Amino acid sequence: MNILSQWIRSYVPGLTLPDRELAEALTLRGIAVEGIYELGPGSGSLFEMDITTNRVDAMNHYGIAREAAAIAGLPLAPLDAALPPSHPVTVPIKVSIEAPELCGRFTARSLSQVRIQPSTGIVTELFALLQQKLISNAVDATNFVTLAMGHPTHAFDRDKVEGGIVVRRARSGEKLKTLDGMERVLDPEDLVIADEKKAIGLAGVMGGWDTMITAETKNILVEAAWFDPATVRRSSKRHGLHTDASHRFERGADFNAPPVASAMVSQLILQGGGHVEGEMVDVVIPAAAARTALRTPIGLTHREVRRILGATEDGRGVEQETTESVLQALGCTLQKTAEGEYQVTLPSWRLDLEREIDLIEEIARVYGYNRFANTLPTFSGIVREQPDARKEAVVRQTLLGLGWNEALSSTFCSATEAVTFAPQPALAVPLGNPLNEEAGMLRPSLLPGMLTMLAHNLNRNVNDVQLFENGTAFSGSTERVDERPALSLGASGSVWSGPELPAHAIDFYDLKGAIEEIVEKFAQRSFYFDTFDGAAGIIPAWLHPGRSARAVADGLTVAWFGQLNPAEAQQRKLRQTVYVGEIYLDRLYRLPLRQPIAPELSRYQPVERDFSFVFADAVRWQSIADALHNLHVAELTRFAPREIFRASQALPRGHYSILIRITFQALERTLREEELQSYSQAVIAALESLGGRQRA
Repeated sequence: MNILSQWIRSYVPGLTLPDRELAEALTLRGIAVEGIYELGPGSGSLFEMDITTNRVDAMNHYGIAREAAAIAGLPLAPLDAALPPSHPVTVPIKVSIEAPELCGRFTARSLSQVRIQPSTGIVTELFALLQQKLISNAVDATNFVTLAMGHPTHAFDRDKVEGGIVVRRARSGEKLKTLDGMERVLDPEDLVIADEKKAIGLAGVMGGWDTMITAETKNILVEAAWFDPATVRRSSKRHGLHTDASHRFERGADFNAPPVASAMVSQLILQGGGHVEGEMVDVVIPAAAARTALRTPIGLTHREVRRILGATEDGRGVEQETTESVLQALGCTLQKTAEGEYQVTLPSWRLDLEREIDLIEEIARVYGYNRFANTLPTFSGIVREQPDARKEAVVRQTLLGLGWNEALSSTFCSATEAVTFAPQPALAVPLGNPLNEEAGMLRPSLLPGMLTMLAHNLNRNVNDVQLFENGTAFSGSTERVDERPALSLGASGSVWSGPELPAHAIDFYDLKGAIEEIVEKFAQRSFYFDTFDGAAGIIPAWLHPGRSARAVADGLTVAWFGQLNPAEAQQRKLRQTVYVGEIYLDRLYRLPLRQPIAPELSRYQPVERDFSFVFADAVRWQSIADALHNLHVAELTRFAPREIFRASQALPRGHYSILIRITFQALERTLREEELQSYSQAVIAALESLGGRQRA
């Protein structure tokens, strides 16, 4: 939000801090100023601010001025809520709250013989600096007061209000045309401001079209109220209406602010003419007042303040005078008991303060965290590494070494994504109060976030992407949530293979190789890849049925990977082929890490032999490697494919030719020719057992 330093200074006479120093002081105390823009001589600066959601009291100029006054130790000027004497009432305003659990306070003030005209004076000056749109003096007055003190109000054309004001739940199917021109069908859970015949406003969100202020308006009803935050939030979300009013009400408005806000709005409107008719009607629900403005005082001892906050840079610690002055500057009332304890009455605008430790944190914040001595907390235990920390580090280092980039995504996903990507159905956990429909579930898989990150890159012309995320997936129910470690992979485009090799398009085998490298870091007795027919119903829905595979280690499925299902790619508007995979780390971590062994190097000459064989296409390299391993020839130290031919007239259809180079080497002697012949015959027999035919 944008704040004017000139407006702040009008509430804190004598504030001499330059604008940049003021911005730094506020930022150090949690009221973050993210940008400073000078507005010219005599106009001060515009602060671009980021106010956290728990500090709704600071989402206005007066609230920030209160912080500035507390920092500088200066008095805060009171808000001017003076009004001229009212005229006798002709038609009294009747206010009835039929939903007291949703509306805790409602004020109504009648203004007669007003003139609707363009705004003038301080309103136009400050709005020009803020680049705020001017509408009319009545509407601008409500916007001005919201910016000034933070409490939303609304002005109704009183002549269009039929009878008294009723604050009630909406009736099923009831319709309301709001100020944005949209006709909305209301829900019985919506709270509305109504007259005796119809709804005239969606409480805390937006007023109604039928009673809006126009150039012909002569009489105005000024409304200022306090609404239940959760009710406003649900209505705002239900109707897709996020307004300045709802932004503040749904975070907890000041229960005592409505009378002051009403007076300030009336004051500005009456500058153009007119008078107040009768006294303001103020209906208060005692139960709501007890929850907000009349909360039970909190006990606080200065001894606890010093114990928690510790030493300051000057060595004196936080003194008692500082404790008192800071809390009083923030609006608290202190009463000291005979035992030396403070009973602190909380200000109505700080609903975030609930406990003694909250008050201590406020003291530290305003005093300045930078003014405390740098000390380390005492520690009597030992640092314990998490059980799987070493395994996690090995997995991460392996992928980084292979050229993949680590990324982080949200732990939330949509309900549709939860169904698509969950390893098992009906195990996704819904959130009780989600941020939006796209983040309503705890993620059962890391893949939704991975696809979002891939789309983010591809849609910004970053076409070569290799990402992995090592995080937590969730399953269970709202009563019991289980967490498990997981790893997702996502790649698209081309990959650079090294200085001597050209870049190649990422394919299925790049993903397979990365997974194989990871699993090989663990000591498994058996490890293989397999595929399934798409009609079998085994392949996850997010994978292409003909271009995917499973990795199995010691009988456990540890990964699924392959090309993203075209339907999913189309839905996410991915322009190029994407390969994804997920490794179930909770299963992989059951295996111990492979312990590297450095064998003694032989001083004797190695001998290489080439074996050329023809195999059917069904014979994979894994079968060949297993056959050679199973010979258990200690002197067979290395083997690798050197050449593979498939398209040749000399080969039968469905066969390929492979040249395998095998290295023999003994540790303690030079190998004799008869030994080499014996080993070679064993190799030939093993390969022939797979159906291979040795080429001449």
